[in-house]
Order: sequence, then structure tokens, then C-alpha cells
Amino acid sequence: MYLGLGTAALGRPQYINIRQEDIPNQSIEAFRENGFKVLEKAYQLGVRYFDTAPGYGLAENLLLEWLQTKNDDTIQIGTKWGYTYVANFDVNAKIHEVKEHSLAKLNEQWEVSKSFLPALKIYQIHSATLETKVLENPAVLNRLAFLKTEYNLQIGITTTGVNQVEVIKKALDISVEGNQLFDAYQVTYNILDQSVVDIVETLSITGKSIIVKEAMANGRLFRNKKYLHYKELYTVLEKLAMKYEVGVDAIVIKFCAETIPSAKILSGASNIQHLEQNIKTIGFNIEEKEIELVKTFRVDVDLYWKERKELIWN
Repeated sequence: MYLGLGTAALGRPQYINIRQEDIPNQSIEAFRENGFKVLEKAYQLGVRYFDTAPGYGLAENLLLEWLQTKNDDTIQIGTKWGYTYVANFDVNAKIHEVKEHSLAKLNEQWEVSKSFLPALKIYQIHSATLETKVLENPAVLNRLAFLKTEYNLQIGITTTGVNQVEVIKKALDISVEGNQLFDAYQVTYNILDQSVVDIVETLSITGKSIIVKEAMANGRLFRNKKYLHYKELYTVLEKLAMKYEVGVDAIVIKFCAETIPSAKILSGASNIQHLEQNIKTIGFNIEEKEIELVKTFRVDVDLYWKERKELIWN
């Protein structure tokens, strides 16, 4: 199963995304109940990889609570460190998360994340960037190397922004005591931003774990009047969805899976209906000529991230 479940939308009520419909306000208890149901449904549908982070609000605790109901050593958990959720479920919050790539934050968040052991397989720097200099911090790198050896973990990074490839190349060059540190790379990749595709081939050849996030481009791959310059792409995706009798979301996920065959593709479903639509991606294959057509809709990376920065928390 190449589909995994990301838990950002299960752990906090707002995300940088385009909503396709209005979502009613929920109590925290109702929100938790929905998240638990989505996790269980994903498991029933065959999903065994679950991605989370302390920056995702309730997500780590919710996933840990759910995990304790299972006795299945095929379940794999990936989590991260570096972001703290601070909105406290306030829909009017000005700040939703705070980024900090310090050794102190790593140690603080590890104390919670280690509760996932032995299901915890991948531990990542959340949104590694050149600006925070986390990849140049010997104390952090040495601590991650210790955790890797002590707990038999894959250590990874997640990447965001125009310079993803540069960040990945820098991470690939990092060794601690002669051993390459980073084994897993969670990248932003989709029809619009295909910038990492060349470096991903290198990752695949060298046996690195590859995880794809934001396959839906934060909702921009669904027809939207604000993005009329994607009108031709919308038409192509909708025709493919009609041909294969699935939703556009399944086509989009299938594109990622076909173009990076070794990757796990994360569903960001926030409810069972969307999850069931996403899972349909495993039931069909797109023709090669259709994949090549969809590839032509990639956009300039600067445009992609300019548009993304204009999205709001909702």
C-alpha cells in the first residue's frame, strides 16, 4: 500500500488549505471522535503508515491513543520535531504554530514522540530549511545520530519552499562519525510543483525512504474560480476522473505514485468520505500518455510557492 495517512487535519481544526465546502465548528471532543474514526477506517482500508507531528495540535496524542487499541507490528509511525502548535483551537488565532530547530526543542518533543516506540520508524526535522541552520547544528545532528542508533530509527527531514532540492542535497552530504545521517525525505510534490523529481531519482537509487506530502497542492488542483489559469488542467483532471470513475483526488494521488513509484503518498483526509475517495487510487492504472500529459502542467516553482503563501488558515 503506497498510501499513508497524514494527521495534520485530524489534530487541529484549521490548516493552510482551500476548503471545498464549509466545515461546521466542532467541540474538541467531537473533533477527537472524528479523528479516531478516520484513523480506524484508514486501518480497515489497509493503510499502515501514519504521519504526525507535535505541530499538528492533538494529532500525536490522538494517534498514540488509537495505536494502543492495536496489536499489529505492521503499523509504522513517522513523526517530527521543530514546530509547536499554539493556536489552542482558537479560530481567530493570529499565530497557529511556532518553529524552533533548537536542541532544547528536539529533546522536549522527543519525550512525547518516543511513546510511539516500537511502532515509531521515522523521526524527522519538521520543515528543514537553510534559514534555521538546523543542518549545520552539530549538537542537533549528533543527538539525532544517537537516537538513530539507540532506537533503530530512520532519521529524516521534511522540505517546503522554492529551494527544496538545495536542502535535500545538503542533507544528503551530512554524516556523523562516518555514517550518513538522513534516511527519509518527506517532500512537497504534486502536479504543479514537480521540482524535486530529479533529486528524488537519486534518493530512490540510494535506498532512501521517500514520502510525498501536499499531493493536492493545498486544494489548488480542484476547480476553483480563483485559479482560472489552471482551467485547462482542471478539465484534463476531470476527464480522467470521469474515465476511471473516481474523484480528481484519486487521479492526483495516482499521478504522484506513478511518477515516484518508490514513494509513500500521504492522504490528508479529514473525514471518512474523503479517505474513501482517496483510497480508490489503488484500484486503477493511468495510461502512460495520460501521465505525460499531466506532467506538462508543472508550473514555475516561484509561482507555486507565491500562490501557496497567499493561502490562509481556515
